[in-house]
Amino acid sequence: MTAPLDRTPAHLLETDRKAGFEVVAGAGRFSQMNDIFTRAFRDDRVRTKDTDAFFASYRMEAAPRRGDGFTQKDFALRNAAWLISDIVSERSAAEGLREGFQAPIQADTPVAPERAELGSPEAEAAEIKAVAKLFGADLVGITHLDLRWHYAERPDVRTMDPVANDLPEGLTHVIVMGHAMDAGLVETYPSALAGAATGREYSHETAIVMQVAAYIRNLGYQAVASMNDTALVIPYAIKAGLGEYGRNQMVLTPEFGPRVRFSKIFTDLPLAVDGPRKLGMTAYCEGCDICARACPVRALPFGAPDFGEEVTKGSPSTWRGVRKWSSDAEACFGYWAKLKTDCAICMRVCPFARPVRGLSARLWRGLAMGRFGLSGRRLARIWERRRGVARRAKPAEWWADHRR
Repeated sequence: MTAPLDRTPAHLLETDRKAGFEVVAGAGRFSQMNDIFTRAFRDDRVRTKDTDAFFASYRMEAAPRRGDGFTQKDFALRNAAWLISDIVSERSAAEGLREGFQAPIQADTPVAPERAELGSPEAEAAEIKAVAKLFGADLVGITHLDLRWHYAERPDVRTMDPVANDLPEGLTHVIVMGHAMDAGLVETYPSALAGAATGREYSHETAIVMQVAAYIRNLGYQAVASMNDTALVIPYAIKAGLGEYGRNQMVLTPEFGPRVRFSKIFTDLPLAVDGPRKLGMTAYCEGCDICARACPVRALPFGAPDFGEEVTKGSPSTWRGVRKWSSDAEACFGYWAKLKTDCAICMRVCPFARPVRGLSARLWRGLAMGRFGLSGRRLARIWERRRGVARRAKPAEWWADHRR
């Protein structure tokens, strides 16, 4: 966290309480230099031939192999899915910016010199959500700007040296958008084919976040488009009421479970804010360890949320500013590097990742989220144990289904 609690505005402390956040007083902001992906470019404790090959595989060095889900077609689809995101993220590399990942997305349109006439903050919030959904966002929430979640510094990608992580003055709100991942592709994790679900949403959200930000600038207000850069999106998504935190380190949404990618816009547009919601999903996670048991490198914790003490081994990639479940980032990314693609088994096996189709799925979701009390949640866990861990779909079957 950035500042001692006695300097944090009361309205932010109130939303901490509603979100269930337990924040360390006076803890510093997390540096993006310690993000596991940034460390893979600059830290010999993380960077290996495997990690270099992992990043290279997203271009034309995929090194396909015979295994189902890792053929040339699978890598080709994954890399094509990433294309639009890649074009934007690489366009300012000569200036040291990796837009959307290690720097905010640069504005392509200026702020209009005159401000449009606006309605009430509530009316404007409703309109901005409608605009975001028009451009393709699946979920939209709004919260207050909170610098505690912002990176203390970011890397200059030319040298991988730390530089200031600054935003314009006067920003007040954050619009958080959720982008649902394809359920059929997610069911094939871990595979290069499944990586197309990730890349597709990064490409989608790149366009969406830039378009919504351009709309706001045309109204005469500041808007900084952002994806994985600038600030931690998980606390912002939770504060904006889009979901709750899960043992698998992901935001669990009632609509899509963890099958969501998030983007955000920092703005001074006056908007009514949403608040954190108690959905019962974190409470279910407290008695569920399916994701931890399924992780092939045991990177996920089994115990209660803590300050990064169970599995992280003192890693600099673990931020200890808030009590939460934390992963062994080195073990997790090391496995990704060996696969040459993202893993996300923990996403696939999460019971909340299943599409809510049919009466039994809706009944299980209601039980798991506590709509029928503690006894209902216990029944949901028993039901889930008997159902067993979600089977990995065969990538070859995905291709066969989509040829029809």
